[in-house]
Amino acid sequence: MNYWFTIEAIDRETFLFSEYSHCEETHCYVLFGSYRILVIDTGMGIEDLAFAVDYIARRFFPKLNPRAIQVVTTHAHWDHIGGHAGFDNIAVHPAELDWISGNFPLELDNVKRQIVEGAEYLPDGFDIDQYRIFNGRPNMLLNNGDVFSLGDRDVTVIHTPGHSPGHCCFFELQRGYLYTGDLVYLGCLDAYYPSTDPMQFWESIKKIKTLDFTDIMPGHYNPNLPMDIIDRIDSAFEELYEKGNFQNKGIYDFGDFQIHI
Repeated sequence: MNYWFTIEAIDRETFLFSEYSHCEETHCYVLFGSYRILVIDTGMGIEDLAFAVDYIARRFFPKLNPRAIQVVTTHAHWDHIGGHAGFDNIAVHPAELDWISGNFPLELDNVKRQIVEGAEYLPDGFDIDQYRIFNGRPNMLLNNGDVFSLGDRDVTVIHTPGHSPGHCCFFELQRGYLYTGDLVYLGCLDAYYPSTDPMQFWESIKKIKTLDFTDIMPGHYNPNLPMDIIDRIDSAFEELYEKGNFQNKGIYDFGDFQIHI
């Protein structure tokens, strides 16, 4: 078993895979259903997520076909698609199909530098010179309102542009789990990329705040989010908008989170 990932059980069928030894502290989520496994994001690609998922599947779900896996992508930034190559079935929103198919909008050398400079250590066997940003064709495209059935679990796709044009959140109504990717977390929320704008981000926050969620599962940092965080992010965007700051680039501090415009 590899030790790069910290693996925690959210419940008996839901696991959190975290990369705490890197400053990005990226999270991936693995949902086990009665006949299907859903993987939400695959991290930075520093260690083999597919191997780790297979280990959990064989140990705790021996009757489930370990190859019955569908990967869904919150967004196609390098730190969320790094392990995609280890899986056969990949889904992404059509707005980011070009990114995941060989036209990623960030130079490979830039990504490599972020990996090396942000890591406390790199695991044995990892060779930064061999690192590549995932390049492949998905087996399906994500659209707002799509539902993935895992047998006894249903997960709904919610298109939430703002951090990126094809960003998606995933909502599991039965358990109240809202998987927010990079739209919601405790840290600096990035709404400054040329491919998006703060207004889209704010509209997406308004979209998800209406959901009947009981737990928020972020893409980075502290996985234990206060339940009022989405309301407070909404209020922060409203404050920035009313002050005219959507046109003024900078980082605006709101205590346990910041907004980078």
